[in-house]
Amino acid sequence: MVEECAEVPVVTLYHDRLQSLLGRRKGVKEILETLPYIGLDIEEQGKGYVKVEYNPNRPDFSTDYGIVRALKGIFNIEVGLPKFRSGKSSFSIKVDPSVSSVRPYIVSLVAMNGKLDDESIRQIIVMQEDIHEGIGRKRKKVSIGIHNYDVIKPPLLYTAERPDFQFVPLNSNKSISMQNILDNTDVGKQYGWILEGHKKYPVIKDADGNVLSFPPIINSALTRVTEKTKNLLIDVTATDLKAAEDALAIIAVTLYDAKFRIESVRVNYPKRKLETPNMNAFTRSIRQEYVNKLLGLKMGASETAKCLQRSRMGADRNGNMITCKIPRYRLDILHEVDLVEDVAVGYGVNRMSATFPRSSSVGAKDPMLKILDGAREVLVGLGMLEVMNFNLVSREVQYEMMARDEVNLLAVEQTKSIEHEVLRDSLIPSLMLTLSRNIHEPYPQRIFEVGKIFLVGRSNVEEYWTLAVALAHVDTNYTEAKSYLQALLRTLINLEPETKMVANAMLADGRAAEITVKSKSVGIVGEVSQSIIDNFKLRVPVSVFELNISKVLES
Repeated sequence: MVEECAEVPVVTLYHDRLQSLLGRRKGVKEILETLPYIGLDIEEQGKGYVKVEYNPNRPDFSTDYGIVRALKGIFNIEVGLPKFRSGKSSFSIKVDPSVSSVRPYIVSLVAMNGKLDDESIRQIIVMQEDIHEGIGRKRKKVSIGIHNYDVIKPPLLYTAERPDFQFVPLNSNKSISMQNILDNTDVGKQYGWILEGHKKYPVIKDADGNVLSFPPIINSALTRVTEKTKNLLIDVTATDLKAAEDALAIIAVTLYDAKFRIESVRVNYPKRKLETPNMNAFTRSIRQEYVNKLLGLKMGASETAKCLQRSRMGADRNGNMITCKIPRYRLDILHEVDLVEDVAVGYGVNRMSATFPRSSSVGAKDPMLKILDGAREVLVGLGMLEVMNFNLVSREVQYEMMARDEVNLLAVEQTKSIEHEVLRDSLIPSLMLTLSRNIHEPYPQRIFEVGKIFLVGRSNVEEYWTLAVALAHVDTNYTEAKSYLQALLRTLINLEPETKMVANAMLADGRAAEITVKSKSVGIVGEVSQSIIDNFKLRVPVSVFELNISKVLES
């Protein structure tokens, strides 16, 4: 089964089951020794089982079926593209236009004549949840329904109903409304946010009007899967069609390896028709010299093709090029370098030896990073705490709440989040936001941040390393901020800054100054104006300074 471990997925593999799926051809010791060489980190070993971490970009490793599929290639039990066959069924789904504004896509398959036991059911269910967390973005982008096919009367209708529409949900014996499910059940409270703002909610019904699912929230009690279930219907609903097909491909190959017979489902959209699942392999080419350069090997194209076949891909050489056929479920293959990684896996990472690089040059830390690290040490020594914020921030916080002009506005087009829509041209707004989120912590609060700011140049975007400090307590003032500024520059680079009174929209009148070094403006220092303090709902005065380290070092 699969569980979450510090955001890294962990799958539990049982020794006897692994050996059984491998046809009893390998011993436990050899299997365990091989797992790290297909990209799995051993997390824990116990009597009869091992827990391994796998990379979230390999959701096909979310079950032991997928891991065994890879092991068969490494052990030369089966090489090349994994076997997969599917037939056509007469099963179909009609997509009503009413779902277009809430959850427009659905894909599906039928899995017939399988045998389920407790462990198989757990494997399938946790694969479902793992896909929900990864590809599905906590069900918002993709959600999966697994149903007992034998109680369903086709064809299906994927439509939307008003919140007062009722059915009997999973783990219940009475009919309740969809709104009641969202408001009063654990799963509804956990995922109901996905449907906020919609007047109708998606449902899947069969020909008799029976509800199969209320995606992405819960299935109906009617289609519950048990050990006695032999035939399955899988539905995947989504806001993105490719993501839905990606998820269905992983499910299809897993159920095929679990000895189900896979049959396609026809999905009738208002303006097009789809036959799903789409399991067609996709093609990429790779240059042999590129493989050798990255891996430090001297292989020929034929040997590289064999390595890729051991990584469960199709591969044919054409001179110095290798054409690869990549299984539909391998969502991680995006570039030539991904194929090189699979060449290394097929070759055997344990066979590769470490070598010294040909270059005789010696690496060194960038001088700027040395200065920044030194600045951190000085400020920590002065009793401050370092904070770190994103370079993409809220336009409201960066400009409106700080009363700043948008002369350096660099905004993301069609941003998905209003909290990450503009690049910072100052660090002070982020420090003010940090203070506003910690008003219940004890004072004084003295924080600093080291990061980049981004300014609009004549022909491009200019980037500068910058340092900012914020001091928040009842007695803070301009003098305190300037004293910290002086201590920093004296200790760090033995430099005495000059200050000249200026007007600044962020800072109080008469309590703001420009920082200069050798007549060059490198920052500001002062007391934050009361109106801005009120914007952030702070209860104490705040003094700040911001120093453009890049410009200081140029002076």
